[in-house]
Amino acid sequence: MAIYIDPPIWQARGRLWSHLISDLSFDELHVFADRLGAPPRAFERDHYDVPEEAYDHAVLLGAAPVSCQEVLGHLRRSGLRRPKFSRPGSFSL
Repeated sequence: MAIYIDPPIWQARGRLWSHLISDLSFDELHVFADRLGAPPRAFERDHYDVPEEAYDHAVLLGAAPVSCQEVLGHLRRSGLRRPKFSRPGSFSL
């Protein structure tokens, strides 16, 4: 299984969040997220937003803890990266 999770450092809605990704397929990612109990609404283009309190459970289920930069690198190399729409002249990862 090629599932990765970055540390819960992203602040939103009064909580800290991680990004859960696959470098194999979205099908693999959706199956893992379902096992984790992540709701479908947590999927955002190419990753699931996972609250801090679910981080340890994700790792226990088999997600490999990696840095934020590694998450982005895995997505780019796999071809699964789906960046937000960007306007000409703007910067998007």
